[in-house]
Amino acid sequence: MGESGETADNSYVIRPNFQHKFKPAAVKERIHQVLKEELASNDPEQVPALTRALSETIKDKLKEMGYDRYKLVVQVVIGEQRGEGVKMAARCFWDADTDSYAQGIYMNDSLFCVAAAFGCFYY
Repeated sequence: MGESGETADNSYVIRPNFQHKFKPAAVKERIHQVLKEELASNDPEQVPALTRALSETIKDKLKEMGYDRYKLVVQVVIGEQRGEGVKMAARCFWDADTDSYAQGIYMNDSLFCVAAAFGCFYY
């Protein structure tokens, strides 16, 4: 008990509230928005720096969405458009109730970009 006579509530949160859950549809929309803005004009020499900048920008935009108790991991892959096929896969060991991911794809005549964002809840 404190000086005011109030008791402290238990603050251990083991599951996020519905409002604070990782929402893949909203995250995917935010990823598409960033990719369209940043990849409208590109320079092939700047691709390594661009991938880092895109991943940081996407991560910052996701933090603004209020995922406070989530570890956010963003992966961005940019490649040259040559008419060949590309397959990408990811495997994770996580809690399916709280953790999730979203991805966005951007393509134009010269390049393709795949951005994936993973949200893992801190217990």
